[in-house]
Amino acid sequence: MTAEVTIEGGGRLDPHALRAAVLGEVHARPFTPIETPRRILHFAFESAAEAASADRAALADFCARRGLEPLKGGAKHHRVALGGTILRWEQHSEFTTYTWELPSEAATPFNPAASSLAVPMAGLPQPGPLLVALDLHLVAAKQHITVARLFDRSSVAVGENAEGDALYATDFQLDPGGFVRILVIDRGMSPERAGALVQRIIELETYRTLALLGLPEAQRLAPSIKRIEERLAEVTDEMRRTDQLVDNHRLLDELTALAAELEAGAAASHFRFGASRAYNEIVQVRLQTIGDRKIEHFPTWSSFLTRRMQPAMRTCISTAERQETLSEKLSRAANLLRTRVDVELERQNRDLLKSMNARTRLQLRLQTTVEGLSVAAVSYYVVGLFGYLAKGLHDRGVPVDPTLASALFVPVAVLGVWWIVRRIRKRHIAGAE
Repeated sequence: MTAEVTIEGGGRLDPHALRAAVLGEVHARPFTPIETPRRILHFAFESAAEAASADRAALADFCARRGLEPLKGGAKHHRVALGGTILRWEQHSEFTTYTWELPSEAATPFNPAASSLAVPMAGLPQPGPLLVALDLHLVAAKQHITVARLFDRSSVAVGENAEGDALYATDFQLDPGGFVRILVIDRGMSPERAGALVQRIIELETYRTLALLGLPEAQRLAPSIKRIEERLAEVTDEMRRTDQLVDNHRLLDELTALAAELEAGAAASHFRFGASRAYNEIVQVRLQTIGDRKIEHFPTWSSFLTRRMQPAMRTCISTAERQETLSEKLSRAANLLRTRVDVELERQNRDLLKSMNARTRLQLRLQTTVEGLSVAAVSYYVVGLFGYLAKGLHDRGVPVDPTLASALFVPVAVLGVWWIVRRIRKRHIAGAE
């Protein structure tokens, strides 16, 4: 099917690249009519990206070897007939389902056992760990059936759809073969309505199981989150009683380690908790769509799942919220410690600068003293040299008094040396700047 729009006269409108995919998604999993009576075995397997590709290839080979309708490339669902049995395959984002529709003429529900009917499933490689194994029996209302005798009385849940033409019951427990059994009594449904109801009930049980996958993850993370919460309280209390830089550094390192541990757990569980919330919403939508009216004194599916399933969902939501809140607290505590460390470092730097200034002033004073002594010493040698010069002239007959000449030369020598030393110092200062 093309997504192009043709116009009379040979024109056409180029479609968006995703138009065909978006329009096809509405019809991705259509309801299929089901005749009563019918026995339906439904399996759901966890399938990652690699496992999903391998499963698709295995199904394509399964269909090719039996001459069945081939699996289309990119298809998310496929339905084939094998004699009187119908196989419906569906691939989702993280799981794959196989649904077998079998003819049933049994006088009593769930007879024979589902394990003896699931032999065709052995002809396909298992795509991943099994999540759901469901045995649904669709029977006519003319059969006399006592629901309480088929299920565990302590956990049986019975409901009636909004139109009143179907009754469905289960105890959500595993039978000896490992299947969850669901009974659907047809009170006059058309095949189309029966197919829609059965598919919604199958989806409800599948998504119920998937939603509960978040609970073990929440239980696994609970001890770690509690330990981090307790240690955070201890660290913040210790922060009030210490002001040493080394202690603040130690506490900051510990907070960083706690934050890293928390974020690792949050990153690993983020998808699972988000998926659990989404699957739980689908379960609630399916229950609302079916109608789920009360029958006699039995609890409805809605009330049963609200009592048994919602605490698990609240645990998942609470765990995710605790992770988020704890992450914010760790961040605030770490910021406080960083501020204290920064302030302490600034104070130490200020004290260091003061000390450096004091040493600089002392060095300046010493330098001034040394310069004064240097001027005096150099002047002394210069005057001495001048005295030798005057004495030599005197010995040669020049009318010069060496002693008087040396005395008169002293101020000149001192001023000259002082001026030269000052020029040298100014030149060094200008070069440093």
